[in-house]
Amino acid sequence: MMSMFNKRTPSTASAKERLDQDPDIMLEARALQGLHIHEPALPVSVPGKLVPLNVIHTSHRASRETARICEEAGGAPFLQRFTANFYKKAFADPHLDQFIREHGDHHGERFAFWIAEKMGLGTPWTEERRTRPQCPFMIRDPHTNTPIQRASVHDRSSAHFAAWHSPKRSPQEWGEHFQVHDCRVWMRLHFWAAREEGLFNYPAFADYYQRFIGHFVSVYERNAPPFTRESARWSADPANIEAYLAAGRQMTDVMALKHAPGRALQTLPPSERQYTGSKAGQPSWPYDL
Repeated sequence: MMSMFNKRTPSTASAKERLDQDPDIMLEARALQGLHIHEPALPVSVPGKLVPLNVIHTSHRASRETARICEEAGGAPFLQRFTANFYKKAFADPHLDQFIREHGDHHGERFAFWIAEKMGLGTPWTEERRTRPQCPFMIRDPHTNTPIQRASVHDRSSAHFAAWHSPKRSPQEWGEHFQVHDCRVWMRLHFWAAREEGLFNYPAFADYYQRFIGHFVSVYERNAPPFTRESARWSADPANIEAYLAAGRQMTDVMALKHAPGRALQTLPPSERQYTGSKAGQPSWPYDL
């Protein structure tokens, strides 16, 4: 397992083609098909200015600017601290922990590698995947406890498949894909960990990273992106964290509306209720500044 991010970047057409054929990137592109996404011009390097989300043909691409603002926020060391902190919170949260089969699988480090590569800090995630040991697991029917499938975690899509079929989940929810309330809990804890590590001390990266998460969360739940900014704000109020801890690490406001995503949407400011890429020709967060 590498301890520092690889600084090499693909420099040939063949490397670009392999990247385009990566299963995760292909999955993201398929999931985002049909969304009306405004593709901004390539950002110009202007320190202190917000950077438009760099999405090309529905796929996020690293650029000079994404690498620059990530480095300004602390680069690889920041990402490693942040993702380690996030997983500590996820392991302690009873709702999120049900999706995690076991705690000793380098979750934080691999997540940091993935973010770094998406932001343009080398290819650590790709390099780690090439040498990653196979992690086979058995899918069992929760009602009969009989094995029905054997699989191996090797990329993000298979990791999420494993999460949906985690043996910690109830039989009623076993196999279900992520729902809006799952994404809201995940994003709140995610941004809380980032805030504690200093993300919001760097406005350009904080703004970009919220858009980045808003883009990628739509791959797993199309109705989740409008909740991204609220999730980032949640940890700014100490009272929210105190209430969460007092409730036994339960987000009672989210869970109260888990079966009513329409009502949950109405709790957001009107300007944040739009769906990602909802209508062609209209400004759409996270793709337009």
